[in-house]
Amino acid sequence: MQVLKIMGNQKLTGTIRIGGSKNSSVALIPATLLASNQTTLCNIPSISDIDYLEKTLNYLNVKVNRASGSMVIDPSSMENLEIPEELSSKLRASYYFMAVLLAKYKYVKMHFPGGCQIGSRPIDQTLKAFRLLGANIKEEDSIYTIEAKELVGNTIPLDMPSVGATINAILVGVLAKGTTIIKNAATEPEIGDLITMLNKMGAKIKGINTNEIIIKGVTNLHGCNHDIIPDRIEAGTYTIIGALLGNPLKIDNIIPKHIQSLTTKLHDMQVNLDIHEDYLVVNNQNKLIATDIMTAPFPNFPTDLQQPFVTLLTQAQGKSSVKETIYENRFMNIPYLNKMGANIQINQKTATILGATKLVGSEVKATDLRAGASLLIAGLIAEGKTIITDINHILRGYEEIVEKLTNVGAKIEIEEI
Repeated sequence: MQVLKIMGNQKLTGTIRIGGSKNSSVALIPATLLASNQTTLCNIPSISDIDYLEKTLNYLNVKVNRASGSMVIDPSSMENLEIPEELSSKLRASYYFMAVLLAKYKYVKMHFPGGCQIGSRPIDQTLKAFRLLGANIKEEDSIYTIEAKELVGNTIPLDMPSVGATINAILVGVLAKGTTIIKNAATEPEIGDLITMLNKMGAKIKGINTNEIIIKGVTNLHGCNHDIIPDRIEAGTYTIIGALLGNPLKIDNIIPKHIQSLTTKLHDMQVNLDIHEDYLVVNNQNKLIATDIMTAPFPNFPTDLQQPFVTLLTQAQGKSSVKETIYENRFMNIPYLNKMGANIQINQKTATILGATKLVGSEVKATDLRAGASLLIAGLIAEGKTIITDINHILRGYEEIVEKLTNVGAKIEIEEI
């Protein structure tokens, strides 16, 4: 079994370069299958989620040539095969294959998608979009069979601005006949990245970064070259680390407006931030001021940074509160933070943090991706040694995290036990 071993309380100096967006990549890779020829994706992160997607591509007989930071995907010999549970269960984004295969072949059969167990993650809005575009859906033993005689554009009013449902509606809508209008669409930057790439491929999509997306269906798409945007959650995570340990720490290759909800809160906490066009410099402050956050869809505070931010709040003077409005199980890191010395109480969807408290190294478990990031940050600031188990969750979403932190002075390593 692999664990992360961290010797805490080391000042961090130097530069961490942010890789390509995980949440973009996991949508863009399936989207390339809509083309008739090859697409080249650049700035692909080296994370295990991409490995799982590559296995699915290989299973579908798609030609893949993966090099450092890039992936060439050629779907010209692709087969529409039933995607088995061993592949679909590995990550939530597997359901983007559901949309792509439905759009291209009018038929798909696959198991329910997997991913982190952070609460109820229904796909009802995705299925609603498929039905409105003309698909019939049969579910039996967690296996979905979805087919359509033809896919026809329609208005899709989402009950909530779901990222996954917005992406799936776009993926099907681009090849549907007529016009598709997605109302109450999510506006996350990763959706804008997808629209940009699809338009390069010949799609006709308007409404980027708005709550209403208008798609005029086309009969075919072609390949393109596309650079993936930087990962805003990785950028935010390392910025939080810099607020605690930066001496100073430069976070390079970022889009500042993508993490503005975070940097605004860091300014409220009196963190020393110097923000530039594509990088920022952050310094540790001896005294952090407590603050409150509430997660909500972009451009508000992202749920994916809530758990790392909680660790930061344990070091702030006073009482902070965190309200989680997206997922009900996004406080699974808190018992482990309390084990390390934090003072956090949970009342339904709200966590109250009393700080500052000294954290002491302990053995803890990464229950999901962002909980793992939260505990890694705690280990970096704790006195003594921290051991994190179930680190596969962390490696799903953070490219070369051990190397990046080691290069700026952290004492962290992966160890076999």
